[in-house]
Amino acid sequence: MANNKSAKKRILQTAVKTERNRYYRTRMKNIVKTVHEAVESSDKTAATAAFTKANKQIHSLVSKGFLKKTTAARKVSRLHKMVNAVA
Repeated sequence: MANNKSAKKRILQTAVKTERNRYYRTRMKNIVKTVHEAVESSDKTAATAAFTKANKQIHSLVSKGFLKKTTAARKVSRLHKMVNAVA
């Protein structure tokens, strides 16, 4: 257990950051899952709409500092490739 003021503060800050990151991680998984479901249903318009929303939200996570720019680009690229494969 923390014995000094700065250590107690670090524990509180870590708890806040952990909760925030858990929220962002879950949000990102749900975004990707939405696109996957639209692609599996072979609905081109739904897949395109889901991808557009996902692209915007993934890049917003980059601006928040949750994802690196290259990681976001890789995820968006893979989703885009899946959406384009829907005939």
